[in-house]
Amino acid sequence: MDDPEVLCVGETMALVTPVVTAPLSEAELFRLDIGGAESTVALYLRELGHRTAWASRVGDDPLGRRTVRAIAGHGVDVRWVATDPAAPTGVYFKDPGPDGTRVHYYRSGSAASRMTPADLAALPLDRVRLLHLTGITPALSASCRELVETALAAPRTAGRLVSFDVNHRPGLWDAADAGPVLARLARLADIVLVGQDEAQALWGTATPRAVRKLIDGPERLVVKDGAVGATGFLGSSATFVPSPRVEVVEVVGAGDAFAAGYLSGVLRGLDAAECLGAGHRLAARALSSTVDFVPERQG
Repeated sequence: MDDPEVLCVGETMALVTPVVTAPLSEAELFRLDIGGAESTVALYLRELGHRTAWASRVGDDPLGRRTVRAIAGHGVDVRWVATDPAAPTGVYFKDPGPDGTRVHYYRSGSAASRMTPADLAALPLDRVRLLHLTGITPALSASCRELVETALAAPRTAGRLVSFDVNHRPGLWDAADAGPVLARLARLADIVLVGQDEAQALWGTATPRAVRKLIDGPERLVVKDGAVGATGFLGSSATFVPSPRVEVVEVVGAGDAFAAGYLSGVLRGLDAAECLGAGHRLAARALSSTVDFVPERQG
């Protein structure tokens, strides 16, 4: 089997969503899916024609087996997913409401939270073009934070890139604790993606330029501003592309879809505006559904 072009590392959980858009406290029927930022990026990139792999840990349980089977079923390489017999697969619930969708996590002590820097030794880090990480993983445990720090600080082989989606989850750690850690990790990456709203909450940066001044290490930085648009920095040069008009069903998962579209553009050598446009188009598809990964035939 060929080596993957892109390797995404992070937790994927079982996802429980009401069949009809209604609060968890009132819904009667539920759908069981899977969801995880890193595997969602891998799934979209695979659909876009890239060889992708997802690495993580799952429990030795039905939900873990279901998760791995579902991701592999879309053509993502799962050779580097370990099964942990001593810890469960994480679960989360979506709770739709009039003010948006809240997410309830049940992932403390999960198999993926037990990942450590030692897990990196088994990964084909020197044989991929892109390693993708997010700010969710360092919030899972001290050992997961060490894994991300080690992966970001490791020397790069020629041509290999590391992308980091800040992806702050307030349900896992508050902004005061997360802000300094995520800023430090972001400065170590080659490509960084962050929402303007989360940058404001984490670092008090009110504009894309202010974010760029703070996160000055990566060659590429993308600051996303919801329905307004996205600003991409290549060095000090900035490019803005407005968001397309779209009817929003749910915003959860759109950031990961944007990341996949943008990263695909980078891998294909597209210019800054084309990369941002590719991100917007994929995010628009994700906004049309309540599931994290929306295959093209369902978009």
